[in-house]
Amino acid sequence: MTRVRLLDMPPQGAARIAGFLYLLVIAGGLFAQVFVRDRLIVGGDATATADSLLQHATLYRLGFGVHLLYLLCATVLAVILYDMLRRVSASLALLALSFDLVAITVEGIHLLNHLAPLLMLTDSGLAGMEPSQLHAMAYAQARLFAYGFGISLVFFGAFCIVTGVLIYRSRFLPRTLGVMMVIAGICYLTNSFALFLAPGLASLLFPYILMPCLIAELSLALWLLVKGIDMEKLEASPVVQG
Repeated sequence: MTRVRLLDMPPQGAARIAGFLYLLVIAGGLFAQVFVRDRLIVGGDATATADSLLQHATLYRLGFGVHLLYLLCATVLAVILYDMLRRVSASLALLALSFDLVAITVEGIHLLNHLAPLLMLTDSGLAGMEPSQLHAMAYAQARLFAYGFGISLVFFGAFCIVTGVLIYRSRFLPRTLGVMMVIAGICYLTNSFALFLAPGLASLLFPYILMPCLIAELSLALWLLVKGIDMEKLEASPVVQG
């Protein structure tokens, strides 16, 4: 029997690397959002936000660095998952990869809006502006990041749905994980579209609607890291072209 290799490495090694990278992505996302942005950006108060960012500038920059680093991990993870799941359906795996790379790209571009508030508040060239105006501009940039992140989650939600279908159809990962990922994708899409189309509803749904996402992604990451994939079933699954 021909031994299967993923990205020129043993499949179990690739699966465990994917699980480890996924955990880094989850941990990095929680740190950047919960322990940095949610802690330092004061909703509805531009002046308090400006004071908070200036007092904790190092932490805010660290949040930017961690976010950028986990996007690098997410890119490698996307390629490993594509190489693994293309054995189920090459076209669907390519679609999932495309959705994920678009999500990463959009998120990376809008990450500039994370750093922009601090740059504005510390730029000597803007020192002549009225503090209230400067604080409002900085706060608006921080709010723009939230909407940009919401756009990226539309594509990431689509990635989760397609990946969930691929996992469900595969024989080397539990179907339960596939169902959970589909549900996670639906939650991401609901959250993002509510943010844009019905902000009042979005405020009621958040953060509870994202709990299934965390559970599903954490479960997949831990499964890949600890259990890996069923090698016998993987080797019995030739790459499907369609």
